[in-house]
Amino acid sequence: MSKPSSRSTLYRLIEAGQLAHKALLMPLVERGLEPGDDAVLFILGRAGVTEQQLSVELGASEEALERRIARLIERELVSRQAVGPELEAGLALTERGERIKAVLAGNWEELENALLGELGKKERKGLDKVLKRFVELLRL
Repeated sequence: MSKPSSRSTLYRLIEAGQLAHKALLMPLVERGLEPGDDAVLFILGRAGVTEQQLSVELGASEEALERRIARLIERELVSRQAVGPELEAGLALTERGERIKAVLAGNWEELENALLGELGKKERKGLDKVLKRFVELLRL
């Protein structure tokens, strides 16, 4: 069994994860947003949804989302409007919300390219497969 070392792959993976997490949080904090707001913006950016649909997709109760949604509405990133073919009461991004979502998505893409830029398609798939398996092992 090897002892923990700053040269180990696991150490580098942890270090990279922590730094990537910081890099993803920076544009949120700069805009006065909180961790998790980006997930809401990305979901609403695909299409307007009901609060129930949003809570299911995020895996959070509607009650837990109330404060977040109210804050995003107050910051004029999200608005309440009719959504879907049934015109149910729901949520959608405002123009400002769309712009911020685009900035956050661009930041995500930059980091993804920094990680995978030198890898070919086959290598990317291999890395994805290994990381997926590793995550599954850790969840047991």
